[in-house]
Amino acid sequence: MPTGLTGMAEPEVATGLTVHHTRKSPDAARDKIARCMPKAPVTREQAGISSALIEDLFLRHVHLKRCNTIGATSESTALAYPIVERVFRDLRNQRLLEVSGMLGDDYVFALTNAGRTMAAERCRMCQYAGPAPVSLTAYQRAILDQRPQVVVNQASLRLAFGDLVVTDRLLDQLGPALVAQNSIFLYGPAGTGKTSLAQRLLRVYGDQLVMPYAVEVDNQIIVVFDPAVHERVEIDIDDADPRWIVCHRPCVMVGGELVPSMLELRLDETSGTYAPPVQMKANGGMLVIDDFGRQLISPRDLLNRWIVPLDRRLDYLSLNYGVRFHIPFEVMIVFATNLEPSELADEAFLRRIPNKILVDAVAPEVFDEIFRRVLAKFKMACDEGSYEHLRKLCLERGGDLRPSYPRDMCQIIRALKTYEEKPLRVGKADLDRAVELFFGAMQSGHSG
Repeated sequence: MPTGLTGMAEPEVATGLTVHHTRKSPDAARDKIARCMPKAPVTREQAGISSALIEDLFLRHVHLKRCNTIGATSESTALAYPIVERVFRDLRNQRLLEVSGMLGDDYVFALTNAGRTMAAERCRMCQYAGPAPVSLTAYQRAILDQRPQVVVNQASLRLAFGDLVVTDRLLDQLGPALVAQNSIFLYGPAGTGKTSLAQRLLRVYGDQLVMPYAVEVDNQIIVVFDPAVHERVEIDIDDADPRWIVCHRPCVMVGGELVPSMLELRLDETSGTYAPPVQMKANGGMLVIDDFGRQLISPRDLLNRWIVPLDRRLDYLSLNYGVRFHIPFEVMIVFATNLEPSELADEAFLRRIPNKILVDAVAPEVFDEIFRRVLAKFKMACDEGSYEHLRKLCLERGGDLRPSYPRDMCQIIRALKTYEEKPLRVGKADLDRAVELFFGAMQSGHSG
């Protein structure tokens, strides 16, 4: 029986990375960010990373980015002027730098022969020349201090999913899971809107996240910030540490491309830096495993990898040479699959995912509303009786009413009308053609 769920109300599929966010008042948001944003350090000790790492970073910036004043190096490394000036004087005393002039009150300098040799050596080991990293301890504290706190009710969820047709029953299943920030299994037949639903769950977060560009562990650099995932927000905070940025809470989506190496730190041999695993990129936000069970990594291996993090909210990572450390696992995992949960995991793991929500075919009135919205989105008119005819065809050929069918059929019809240079209008004959093309030789009840 159709349980009624979500339907695509627009023909495009969202990316999951650039959805709209529910906004708090600007003053409240700024006050929260100001409380979470670390203050800019003014000494090397306050920076929380080793003097050797700061010196290496200084040399790389001068060598690779052609910084030749203390002010330019300070801005490029995101370290305060007094810290960079102290490093400048130390390196000058070691005859690695030489002063060539003044620019106002600032020194203009260049690398000596010995300095160029050392800088080239440092670049062979690591080519990172971005903002200085923060300490692992600072990163751990920041993530824990910014655990998501979701306050939702049926009305606010309905607003968040306003571009989908979502039943109250489904909202009432999602709401408590979002409040508790427990992981979710969205399961059901293909084409019922699981991915569309998962992509929009991020909208319940009404705040931003303070996160670093990079993290230092044992003098190694993990580049955390990814502009493809982390949507930056410009907020001016007094005395803020420029090594940290403000962004919307992230949503990382992975599908069939997920392999075991994406769950661990990965050393880039060329740059000498580490790329974070997907769960670290998603820390403080959401990670969607789409088409779960279709990955190159087996479901059992993936679930075994995360059974401890899901239970303890801690994840253990290792550097390439064996140094092991932990990070917070403050990630809401959403598994979207058209397989039964019992086919993918054993009871021990399923117990750690308390929310298993069936996303099934929809009732006729929901199906009609989805069709109406899709027609409006495509700017297409339809003949009388088209709604009933589409329902009949989908039941005959597909076996049920799935939310994706109206969009699929309208996309086919739009292409046919464009090809034939005819007005964008949907009639019964058009639906017959679209259904025949879509289902082809598939038998009733085995589509999608």
